[in-house]
Amino acid sequence: MSDSSTESSVLQVRGIGKSFPGVRALHEVDLVLNKSQVLGLIGENGAGKSTLMKILAGVQPPDEGEVLIDGEIATIGSTRDALSLGIALIHQELNLATNLSVGANVFLGREPLRKGLIDDARINEESRKYLEMVGLDVDPTTLLGDLTIGKQQMVEIAKALSIDARVLIMDEPTSSLSQAETEYLFRVIKDLRKRGVSVIYISHRLGEVKELSNHVTVLRDGENAGELTCEEIDHDAMVRLMVGRDLSGHFAKEQRETGEQVLEVRDLCTAVHPEHALSFSLKAGEIVGVAGLVGAGRTEMLETLFGAMPSVGGAIFVEGNEIELDSPVVAIRAGMALAPEDRKTQGLVIDMSVRENMSLASLDRDKRKCGFLNFAKENAITKAMIKSMRVKTPSDEQIVRYLSGGNQQKVVLGKWLAMKPKLLLLDEPTRGIDVGAKREIYGLMEELAKTGVAILFVSSEMEEVLGMADRAIVMHEGSITGELEADELNEENIMQLATGGGKAA
Repeated sequence: MSDSSTESSVLQVRGIGKSFPGVRALHEVDLVLNKSQVLGLIGENGAGKSTLMKILAGVQPPDEGEVLIDGEIATIGSTRDALSLGIALIHQELNLATNLSVGANVFLGREPLRKGLIDDARINEESRKYLEMVGLDVDPTTLLGDLTIGKQQMVEIAKALSIDARVLIMDEPTSSLSQAETEYLFRVIKDLRKRGVSVIYISHRLGEVKELSNHVTVLRDGENAGELTCEEIDHDAMVRLMVGRDLSGHFAKEQRETGEQVLEVRDLCTAVHPEHALSFSLKAGEIVGVAGLVGAGRTEMLETLFGAMPSVGGAIFVEGNEIELDSPVVAIRAGMALAPEDRKTQGLVIDMSVRENMSLASLDRDKRKCGFLNFAKENAITKAMIKSMRVKTPSDEQIVRYLSGGNQQKVVLGKWLAMKPKLLLLDEPTRGIDVGAKREIYGLMEELAKTGVAILFVSSEMEEVLGMADRAIVMHEGSITGELEADELNEENIMQLATGGGKAA
């Protein structure tokens, strides 16, 4: 970094490192933010952006490295420390109280007092000044919950200005905004720059980064991947810095024969993105990856296919028969299974045993004629699944909570494989499990595909999509932006489509 860039810096990060059990989130990360600058911070999911911002906002301490404010080393041990230094973080999920007034939210936790009581008159008077700074013409006594998300976000910015924030960190600020609200936010950000406020802008929407940023810092796998000056910022340059890892060699993808079409989706509209119609198909023995960035609508698509979320349009065909998927029960009877992203709350009953979890999906199928549980069948299925899935457990009576993440995931999959599904939907199948368990899951996916099971899996790990998918569907903001065949599958093509661009040349 040049001296000129650091001399005028408001905030500097030097050699920041942070690790969690089994994961190195950040390693020797550097960053410089100058006065009146919008610094775009980009990277793939898991690149370390959010961890770095939490360190700057005092939510988490770093393991190593230092933060400088105006060239002086600063200690940020809490969110209060960060606020006192003029650093405010605006989370993607707004940190506001919707049951309080606008003015009360602006001064939440810092309420002025008069004779020992909250001075509401002063709150209303003072908050008007900050609301005007963000161009929000709202009475401070208005209930926050009555405002749109876009206006609530302006209240969050006004709250930051009320603590005299010099550094504003914005994490995916437009993810829930309409086009008009987004354009208004951009005008506010540009006005803040003129007032001397510096902004760190985190977004997967590279068009926004290009429009707003004077400089871009790119993180990849928890490390600095590169910098782009104002003149160098364009979509392709950002994508090239975001990708480029060497792929590890623990994928054993083999050539397989595919069979008849198992699933056909025609113009499916999800409740979250009703304006986008989704169409695609899967064949027996095929593994299809669904790639995209956070908020692309991938999980919602799987939940709609499984009947867990109602569709608002379109049709779903399983083996040529149209299925009215209004509940998971209908999906299961049609031969579908879903291993959800959050296995602990949606895939397992965490305080029940391995046996009880393994047999949950098949209880109705295997019950006795009188309606009672068939314990003999349950025990037989559990023991067979523990063996075939290689679940490491002392016994089938072990409480699932005490298994490793990888073994918990095997229980989730075993529960569904006992149903012999035709179509397996996997949402982030290897999230939070170690490399060895990942390899076993990948091997299992290959084995299932060989037996004719069609697999549709969502993954935020680029290597996983490239290593396991026969082809990939790529989503961006609720729509399918493209499908990539085997010979087109590469990181740059996926990232281009995932960020709203086209396939790379």
